[in-house]
Amino acid sequence: MDKQCYVYILASKRNVTLYTGFTGALTNGIWQHKNKVADGFTKGYRVCLLVYYEIFGDTREGIRGEKVPKRWRRTWKIVLIEAANPG
Repeated sequence: MDKQCYVYILASKRNVTLYTGFTGALTNGIWQHKNKVADGFTKGYRVCLLVYYEIFGDTREGIRGEKVPKRWRRTWKIVLIEAANPG
């Protein structure tokens, strides 16, 4: 069995700017975004609020799982977020 991994969506504010990512350590990954450890999109747009995540049982499945919402329209992502996390 492969290592458990996560696909997540972050927002700058309530569904303003969205970012979809993939990590093997959700808590550490979100901490890095919140503390602006790495330069990039999330640091530049202040995207650090976890609004959705999904757990995958292996890395290959997780990578495929990340690619799906990245191709989605913004409205589809918002529907997914609101269904899983209405607050």
